Amino acid sequence: MPPESLAAAIARAGSPVELLRNAATPAHTFPITPEFTNWRSEQRAWARTCALLDQSHHMTDLFLEGPDAQRLLAGLAVNTFANFGVNRAKQFVAVNADGHLIGDAILFHLEDELYDLVGHPMVIDWVQFHLETGDHDARAERDDNSAVRSGPPRLYRYELQGPTAAAVIERATGAPLPATKFFHMAEFTIAGRPVRGLRHGMAGQPGFELFGPWADGDAVLSALLEAGKEHGLVRAGAKAYSTANLESGWVPAPLPAIFADDPHLAAYREWLPATAVGSLGGSVDATDIADHYLTPYDIGYDRTVRFDHDFVGRAALERIAGAPPRRKVTLVWNPDDVAAAIGSLFAKGPGAKHLELPKARYALHQQDKVLIGGGDGAEQVGVSLDCGYIANERAMVSLATVDVAHSRPGTEVVVLWGEEPNSAKPQVEEHRLWKIRATVAPAPYVQFARDQYRGK
Repeated sequence: MPPESLAAAIARAGSPVELLRNAATPAHTFPITPEFTNWRSEQRAWARTCALLDQSHHMTDLFLEGPDAQRLLAGLAVNTFANFGVNRAKQFVAVNADGHLIGDAILFHLEDELYDLVGHPMVIDWVQFHLETGDHDARAERDDNSAVRSGPPRLYRYELQGPTAAAVIERATGAPLPATKFFHMAEFTIAGRPVRGLRHGMAGQPGFELFGPWADGDAVLSALLEAGKEHGLVRAGAKAYSTANLESGWVPAPLPAIFADDPHLAAYREWLPATAVGSLGGSVDATDIADHYLTPYDIGYDRTVRFDHDFVGRAALERIAGAPPRRKVTLVWNPDDVAAAIGSLFAKGPGAKHLELPKARYALHQQDKVLIGGGDGAEQVGVSLDCGYIANERAMVSLATVDVAHSRPGTEVVVLWGEEPNSAKPQVEEHRLWKIRATVAPAPYVQFARDQYRGK
């Protein structure tokens, strides 16, 4: 029996919001060891020495090959493809016809007509649908993540990041590190195996994402661990890894804008399995799913959008580009209010929604209200999208998008944490809404990431 389509699931639930708010799908998890030491020390490693993060298991790969592979990708991406040669990569961003986000992933240009799109399934499903239903001389091979795949992945991926990452690679390769521009690739030999490396950094620190055939993964990993002994290398587990985006300012899972009432998206919802969509959580309680959508400008992709080619959503983004209404920021949560929320576990309930550490996001698509003012006169001025604790800053923060008028660093706001009424998601216990004061700060929050990572 074929799986239930998203269209059928929406009809059963009554609306997209009802379906997503009560979905049993938890927040995205990384199917790797939670902690090798402890997540605080593992977070600190990428700021002080070097952290090794295993990316082999939690992402989906879509290998696209053929004469029309680039035409397919360019027609769906807000990105330019000018000068996008072999051994380069980019953050691929796709929107719907109204300019609202479908999702993003990392696109690797591996060979002349071969690309690898890597990331969460949202945008990968979108590209695969257009390949299967369009007219393109291209073919695809999909390698799902380890949560759903049978057998090992096609590739291993190891992220090395931190001040000593270059020294670890030089020790492992026995050669000087080649000069490699940001989001360009280099080739190495480690443990006698050819390795490709993307100049990258998930937490905004210096580093490379190393990858190659799965069969070589154990030998390469052993060589890296040996090389890292004299350079403070620390393996980082799933808990620490889940917070890296909070330092670099990347919003990991915006709600895909695939629910509009138009024939193209209706066909997509018939094609897409209901299991491909995640849960929606938080205090944003709009019943119209469109009120939960984001644009590239809301979450800091301004420089990614290029109008030098035709793509789905171009006209809509051209209308927004002149004066985007919201801006991505970091919200630094008030420590006393966070402590009070956690402390409510020890008082007569119901208390605050449980704040899991280090990552507090409990739905795949987290959306909490950001307010200005108090009492009945409070005004919503934004949405908090992803929250957690950064040991390197000793701070609880969230990535958010707020009205431009309230985006200046130092602005005082309130995050409304929790749900009312409580949804039927299994990870939601009885609780009440909790107001947590917060201060607007730049995104990325970490100065190094602003200067050396986003500044590239």
